[in-house]
Amino acid sequence: MGNSRTDPSGGDDADVQILTTGKRRIPVHSKVLAAASPVLESMLDRPQKRGGEGRVIPILGVPHDAVCAFVRLLYSARRCVTPAVDGEETPDVGEHGVHLLVLSHVYRVGWLKRACERALASRLTAEGVVDVLVLARRCDASWLHLRCLRIIARDYAAVERTEAWHFLQDNDPWLELDILQSLQDAHLRQKRRRRKREEEKVYTELSEAMECLQHICAEGCTEVAPSGSGPPPRDPTHCPNPATCRGLQQLIHHLAACDRKKKPPQQQQQHGCPRCKRLWQLLRLHSAICVHPDPCKVPLCSQFKQKMEQAKGKEEEEKDEKWKLLVKKVASARVMSHLAKRKRQEGIQYQEAWLKQKLND
Repeated sequence: MGNSRTDPSGGDDADVQILTTGKRRIPVHSKVLAAASPVLESMLDRPQKRGGEGRVIPILGVPHDAVCAFVRLLYSARRCVTPAVDGEETPDVGEHGVHLLVLSHVYRVGWLKRACERALASRLTAEGVVDVLVLARRCDASWLHLRCLRIIARDYAAVERTEAWHFLQDNDPWLELDILQSLQDAHLRQKRRRRKREEEKVYTELSEAMECLQHICAEGCTEVAPSGSGPPPRDPTHCPNPATCRGLQQLIHHLAACDRKKKPPQQQQQHGCPRCKRLWQLLRLHSAICVHPDPCKVPLCSQFKQKMEQAKGKEEEEKDEKWKLLVKKVASARVMSHLAKRKRQEGIQYQEAWLKQKLND
């Protein structure tokens, strides 16, 4: 009992004994146990039998060394126990992580339970992840459970070949179904997030196109040369988006030179020019979110606005819900873009003011 790793208490005034596997006993102090665990505190508050040998708390079903490590950690009172300190793993948590997770869950020692979750998560492999996942479910370790699901999703082919997975299929098919359903839900959430990012990217690009269209028609974009008119300028700083402006200018030049008018009316309806349609849609979209007073310098803006006003008064007019949603999303992306630019400008101005103050000092 002289070894500190074996005797976690080391005191002669201990008033409680912990009974472990093999009828071995660990002398401890009731105040330490009560302060560390509400479950142990309630056990100590129970009335003691007359003529008893003293208060004894049985902790059976786990190795004696794991109970010693549990008591030793309770005595240490390290509320910030971590599985790794300066690159080295805490010995007790690293050696008895599984048993300590069970003990910390049963006796409600939260800080130790979180430390055990991190220690076990740092060693997860495809071979043992199923066993750790089952343990995490039984110990209500949600963070560790999520980590196990991520490992299974990342390397499902290797996990499916393990003996633990085959045992799970034979003995607990409902748990297997629950795991597969969780993986499917995670995959669907990832697809939704990816689709949402792609949609937001499209709305942002359309918002930038509206800004460039206003810039071209109102200010005259002279800093970006259209296709075939020579190389672009070296410093296109004034243009909000040179690539978008160049594409819009190409569409405008194409609209002026398109030979669609030479075709018969029937062929124009059946085989319309896609590039011309794209520009018309952009002009219509601009008019839907335009906040400039009339006359707007963007072509056909006033005509589209007038047409929309006339359509509002007609009850029989069918509502284009998809178009309205597109206009709403692009307008929202435009507002967010302006706010982001304003924040960047404010940050630049603050840095410039700070540098000037430092230079003056």
